[in-house]
Amino acid sequence: MATVLIVEDDEVLAGVMRRHLTQAGHDVEWAADGERGLKKLRFERPDVCVVDLMMPGTDGWGVIEQMRAEGLDTPVIVLSARSSEHDKVHTLGIGADDYIVKPASMKELVARVGAALRRSGRASAPAAPREEEAIEAPGIRIDFRTHRVLVEAASGEWVDCALTVREFRLLSTLAREQGRVLSRDELQQRVWGTPHRPRDRIVDVCVRKIREKVDHRSPSHDFVHTHYGVGYRFEPEPKAAA
Repeated sequence: MATVLIVEDDEVLAGVMRRHLTQAGHDVEWAADGERGLKKLRFERPDVCVVDLMMPGTDGWGVIEQMRAEGLDTPVIVLSARSSEHDKVHTLGIGADDYIVKPASMKELVARVGAALRRSGRASAPAAPREEEAIEAPGIRIDFRTHRVLVEAASGEWVDCALTVREFRLLSTLAREQGRVLSRDELQQRVWGTPHRPRDRIVDVCVRKIREKVDHRSPSHDFVHTHYGVGYRFEPEPKAAA
């Protein structure tokens, strides 16, 4: 499963694309404008980006030019109503990898995304084996069979944290090494398959989201701990008394 970023100001169309790509097995993120799209490209490093050209503020051309200028090599598929040869040639010339003219078949979009992933070698690493036993620790259960993380609520019920694919992979990577500090480089290599660079914030952003969904939801424990200048550690520790 891969992460696909949609940069599209039309919320309805973005929702349709998200639904079809999710059904195809991808983890999908959405940005409603170019500036937010660039932030996600910088800090979340999706496997492929689908971008519209005509957007307010930073348009699709600006997104492509800026990301390539920054050395971001995420494959870009343009989905645009502009159909002239000049638009296609110019857009591919500044760094887009593919160009689809609206209105487009969602089946074609899914196929083009798959082709871009194969060409770039960015197809995500396979998920943890289904036969792997669940990780159980005080206040938390990580279930590889259902791909869910559950925390124990104050009522005693187990609550699904609804992690994305990448969040699940990062948390489970830490949990398998419970008690050991893993560096950002090690985590980025294991989860994203790319080396960590000094300005990369991809691991930190993902950890923040995990804390919002898991640690903040648990009434009894904190699970992911920061070791400044080193990395992160998984260990269920009781929350400090108020």
